[in-house]
Amino acid sequence: MTNNGYNRNYNRNYKSSNYNGKNRKRRNKKRIRNRIIIVSSMVIILVLIILLLTLIFRSCFGNEEQTSATIPTATIAPATEASKSSSKTNTHGTTTDNVSDITSTTEFLTPKPEDNNKNAFLDEGLLIWNNTAFELFYGSEDSATSYADSINSYADSLGPSIKVYNMVVPNHTEMGLPDRLKNGDDYSSTSQAENIKTIYSKFNSNVTPVNCYNNLAKHCNEYIYFNTDHHWTGLGSYYAYEAFAETTNQEVLSLSDCTEKKIEGFTGSFTNMVNTDLGTDTVSYWEFPYTATMDMTSDSEGELDSYDSVYYQGETGGSNAYGVFIYGDNPLSVLKSDRKTGKKIAVVKESYGNAFVPYLTYNYDEVHVIDFRHWTGNLPQYCRENGIDEVLFINGIMSANTPLQIRAMNSLF
Repeated sequence: MTNNGYNRNYNRNYKSSNYNGKNRKRRNKKRIRNRIIIVSSMVIILVLIILLLTLIFRSCFGNEEQTSATIPTATIAPATEASKSSSKTNTHGTTTDNVSDITSTTEFLTPKPEDNNKNAFLDEGLLIWNNTAFELFYGSEDSATSYADSINSYADSLGPSIKVYNMVVPNHTEMGLPDRLKNGDDYSSTSQAENIKTIYSKFNSNVTPVNCYNNLAKHCNEYIYFNTDHHWTGLGSYYAYEAFAETTNQEVLSLSDCTEKKIEGFTGSFTNMVNTDLGTDTVSYWEFPYTATMDMTSDSEGELDSYDSVYYQGETGGSNAYGVFIYGDNPLSVLKSDRKTGKKIAVVKESYGNAFVPYLTYNYDEVHVIDFRHWTGNLPQYCRENGIDEVLFINGIMSANTPLQIRAMNSLF
């Protein structure tokens, strides 16, 4: 009886233990399976978040370049004072540097903006001085080299039959802030002159640099940048156009032969980014003494629509007034002139190029304007199909030092 009772108890306990063991195995398998499902789901969600953030950043950069390049700060080296060896007279009757000075990669003028000795302060990451917002720059030699390498590769892809130019545009911080304010106790801004020098010095023989820096420096106390926005003005872009025309040995359009139009009340991209009241800006554009029209598409795959002006003359004040230039950011615009020069050029640009390209209608019958952030075509093929043998890449200093922007340009090839 005792043994039988023991056996029964043993068998019962063994079966219970065996049952519990199997239960534990099933639970462990279920737990592992659940963990695999959870981890897999988290990986999928993380991938979706990365894709979403990529689209958001691409959209932000596609709209405007409103953030500083996220590149470590480089060692700051002062720009050197250029020594002029010779000069020539342009169509304004004013003296300009000769072509060798304009394309110099070593001699940059030092901007000397007027200084009222007022203090500056940071407001939401922007430096505020004289009721003007300045975007600090944090580019590096590595980012400059990366950009130069990319432009060199584009020139190689376009081939020897196409002349390639590149222009990097400094921002307002470089031209509008006194040296004493460019490096404060709580902030610093990398030398844009040194950054551009690095870029230009690394171009191969297939790329011609266009030094608009010196022309902007000579006019730094004029209204060449907006106070409430990260772009340059129509006047600032004109001085860059002068540098391009002189670099390429072409006649320079004179603004005195044009009719200035103004849009008051521009509240630019910085207006809602800071707590400081920056007031408003005036947007000026110039109508030409010849006919300049434009074909444009707002859809990269769509048909071109025709417009009788390269300016959106219905534009009014407010946050979108910079859109007067070539109707804003569109994938492809073709500006046409009745000047009968027999020449065509393609301009690969971001929004800094909008205010610049209208002036090129003085020198080219067709100016094919490609916004690399939105256009999905193949640039070498497009140039072949349209008989284009000159290409200008124009980028603001922020874009030139932003990897995301460089990747967007790479897609053109």
